[in-house]
Amino acid sequence: MLRTVAARGAAAGMLGVVAMTVSEKLEQRITGRPDSFVPSRTLAHVLGLSRPDEDRWGRNMLMHYGNGLVLGPVRGVMAAANLRGPWAALMFTPLRLTWDQTLENYTGVGAPPWTWPRDELVIDVLHKGVFALATGAVADALIEPARASSATRKMATPRWRGLRR
Repeated sequence: MLRTVAARGAAAGMLGVVAMTVSEKLEQRITGRPDSFVPSRTLAHVLGLSRPDEDRWGRNMLMHYGNGLVLGPVRGVMAAANLRGPWAALMFTPLRLTWDQTLENYTGVGAPPWTWPRDELVIDVLHKGVFALATGAVADALIEPARASSATRKMATPRWRGLRR
């Protein structure tokens, strides 16, 4: 079961990358922002390549789709665990951002997000949100909640209900 969930999650991650790439290209047409080759440089450093600025477009695509393959299975397991819909996307978005930032900062290619200009940070988080929403929508469609998940339990009343002010 877990292999199937992971494989479907990987497929969802790939489609999430497509959605994120489309949103980036649309945003770039509106804002005039140029392509970023940080993913390409990061992958070059991870792989120890001597010329990190060669084959930038191809390496960018490899990094983007590789990230979808790595992180999609996590979202697939979330769907199987009955963590679904927009709330799950809200949980998954920081994971996507953290994954990128860990690699970029570990290799010395990137800078911590809190040091970025606010407009760049907002744009990046929005695109990661598109990835999370699209990946989640596909994962939720392809993966049923596991029998042992919370989907089969009657949900308890939230703790904050019934509290007196």
